[in-house]
Amino acid sequence: MIEAQKQGLMNGEYIFLLVQQFEVSGRVDNLWKTVGEANKTTVLEAFDMVFVLAQKSYEGYDYYDFFEQTYERLKGAPFYSNLSSEKEVSSYAAYLHDAVLLYAMGLKEAFKNGKDISHGREILQMLRDRANIRFYGASGLVHFDEYGERKLDYSVYDLQQTETVTKFVSVLDFDSNSKMITPTSRFSNIVWQNGKPPLDNPPCGFNNELCEWLDNEISLLVLLVAMPVLGMAAVALITLLTLQKTRLQSRLDESSWWLINYSDITILREPKGTQTLSVSTTPSKCGSGGSQSMLSTNSCSTKDAIYTTIGLYQGNEVGVKYLKNQILTDVKKPSIIAEFNMLKEMKHENLVQFFGVCIEPPNVCIVMQYCKKGSLKDVLRNSEIELDWMFKLSFAYDIVNGMEYIHKSSLKSHGNLKPSVCLVDSRLQIKLSGFGLWEFKHGTRHKRIPLENPNYEEMHYTAPEFLREVYYPFNGTQKGDVFSFAIIMRELMYSTEVGPYHDVHLEPKEIIKLLRTPLSDEPLRPTLSPDICDERLIPLLKACWSENPDHRPPFTSVRRQLRQACPESHANILDNMVSKLEKYANHLEEVVEERTNQLTAEKSRADKLLSSMLPKYIADQLMCGKPVEPTSYDMVTIFFSDIVGFTTMCSISSALEVVTLLNDLYSLFDEIIKLYDVYKVETIGDAYMVASGLPICNGTRHAEEISTMALHFLSAIKRFKIRHLPKEKLALRIGINSGPVVAGVVGNTMPRYCLFGDTVNTASRMESNSLPLKIHVSQSTADILLKTGNFELEERGEIEIKGKGTQKTFWLISKSGFSFPPTGQECDASPKSGTDSCPVISKQEKTKTTPIKDGDRRAIQRTPAMAKMTEMHTLTVPDI
Repeated sequence: MIEAQKQGLMNGEYIFLLVQQFEVSGRVDNLWKTVGEANKTTVLEAFDMVFVLAQKSYEGYDYYDFFEQTYERLKGAPFYSNLSSEKEVSSYAAYLHDAVLLYAMGLKEAFKNGKDISHGREILQMLRDRANIRFYGASGLVHFDEYGERKLDYSVYDLQQTETVTKFVSVLDFDSNSKMITPTSRFSNIVWQNGKPPLDNPPCGFNNELCEWLDNEISLLVLLVAMPVLGMAAVALITLLTLQKTRLQSRLDESSWWLINYSDITILREPKGTQTLSVSTTPSKCGSGGSQSMLSTNSCSTKDAIYTTIGLYQGNEVGVKYLKNQILTDVKKPSIIAEFNMLKEMKHENLVQFFGVCIEPPNVCIVMQYCKKGSLKDVLRNSEIELDWMFKLSFAYDIVNGMEYIHKSSLKSHGNLKPSVCLVDSRLQIKLSGFGLWEFKHGTRHKRIPLENPNYEEMHYTAPEFLREVYYPFNGTQKGDVFSFAIIMRELMYSTEVGPYHDVHLEPKEIIKLLRTPLSDEPLRPTLSPDICDERLIPLLKACWSENPDHRPPFTSVRRQLRQACPESHANILDNMVSKLEKYANHLEEVVEERTNQLTAEKSRADKLLSSMLPKYIADQLMCGKPVEPTSYDMVTIFFSDIVGFTTMCSISSALEVVTLLNDLYSLFDEIIKLYDVYKVETIGDAYMVASGLPICNGTRHAEEISTMALHFLSAIKRFKIRHLPKEKLALRIGINSGPVVAGVVGNTMPRYCLFGDTVNTASRMESNSLPLKIHVSQSTADILLKTGNFELEERGEIEIKGKGTQKTFWLISKSGFSFPPTGQECDASPKSGTDSCPVISKQEKTKTTPIKDGDRRAIQRTPAMAKMTEMHTLTVPDI
């Protein structure tokens, strides 16, 4: 660059671009400081037209002191480095740190997926498959594109001078995520020697090839263009004057960026009305009225509701804080303009963004970022909000991050730190306000403690050395900010609604008096109890509110000690939520597969249950949302059965034993009917109803299916054993009839598939007029069975059927190839038994019976004790 200056290339026609590929935050500035024997003036002139393209400076707080820590580690074992300062630590250290961290993430993924970690290709593939990896490392935000290449943010740096320092500053930023290039606030400070950037190509070309013809034809040219040049010169002069005027106006507008026209603000909520800004449900408490401002003296009465003005400015939702009784001085004074420019540079995730001010009376106001959750004071005073430990630590860490940035900025200190200036945005993140603009708001840089009606509660957060002064600077000191933070931290940890000195039974005025003039060697401070406050934080708080300002640690040390005491405190609430979401997303496929299997199994169970309640054909139609219309069937067969002597058995059995008996018996029947083309319609008490030939017709097989099933029932009932009466036997009375029916689904809440028609009533009469262990068959059914030639029927003769008159009926004896097991063969009804379960009738019932007349229940020979109990516990089964 010095040689280029000697060659005359620094005349404004050229700029020089230096590419620094592997420089990290703060190291770009070393380019012009290591030139050797050249003096500073010569170097500055040589770098006047130089721009540096390098990685964007990373100002994240997590690794702000990375090189300092690396330097301290290198001095000890096992390295014992001879480096003299952290500035000598290689910039590659940051990249090596992040590479090791990335490798650890790859190992974790490989372990989790069961890969062989001895193969680097497996680990690399794990990382390539996860293109969404994002984490903040020592070299900045580490994230990758779809090819596994790291995305990097770059900046263009320009060497600029201020009143105190000369350094390379960023003028253009490239964001690798959005692919956008945006100018910074320092872009307008670039000084071009010719008043504008140089052309892409020199007017005469790089080798003067465009102007060679002028040397040979100069006389002719003078003659040809002498007159037109005069006219063109006049036009150029007018154009130049217009451009200068436009450029001057542009610079004027740029220098007045902080000035906002009130008409450009769209008011969303007026300060007067029923809508309030505070998140508190108790409008009588003071809070956000002071929190949504950058004023240090704002306060509110406990009787005043909390209101603010919310507006829309340039697409941003902003808080508008009006300045009452504001005496406007010359707002364009250099010192006030410096305040505005200083706030413009104050950009951090834990600081409120400043947009500008309006100086149009009576609408003199400050416009800044709006935080919809109010202030930390509102949150602490709201009894309905209960903060857990994670929230408290996150809030404390946000305050430390914001204060550390302020202390390292040109503002140097806050001076007004208290809960009402710690705003809470919609992401539950603390953003600090209440700093800067002292001369604009008060006309002076020094604060005077009010002598009349001071707000003593607000003074609890003021360092005691300031309370002893009549005047002190508005921006305070860094040590004073640390004291204020300690008081806020204590109030935050205890979540008190009445301030940090809630357990000191003194008036606020007395508390301030003791803070100013301590009565003993132990000055007044809030109490710290290990039962409520984490004992790891007690030494930190005591050091921060030390009476001697020199003993208070800086915020860099506070942040480090806070992390050491509470390792879980370094992430804010949103980061914790994102971390949990990432962990959930990592296992999402497994969870989805597991839930899908559970859903499939549950659906299968639900379908099975519905199919057991309704015919599968009908159930499928209902599940598809189709209506089920009633259907007429020309010929089906209906089966009815009940237990002989069931009423008597109920009289000598408990309710639980009766339920167990029926469950065993019908479980047996349910297993049997699976072997036949039949459908179980319902059970009522001891009555069991089955139909065949519906809802899907099966020709004439319905009578054969029902008859074979009935014979199977009799075969099983003779071997069934009752749990509580193992020596007793059960007997079934069975009736079968064939004929036309109408079937349909009745009801919506508990839909039932019901059969209607005279065929059903006749089948019921067949059962009620049957005998124990007998199958009573109607004429219509017998006709069908006789045609098959496989069944043996015995004519019973003409009998009187209630409501039907005299009808000819039959007994079903057997089926070809089907035989009963030996009479008296027992079977176990226990769930552990491998045999069929079977109900049985008592020995007396098997030998002592009388014919049934007109469908009445059969009379059974009973002992006197059974007869007496039957009178007390009679159960009847209604006729269908």
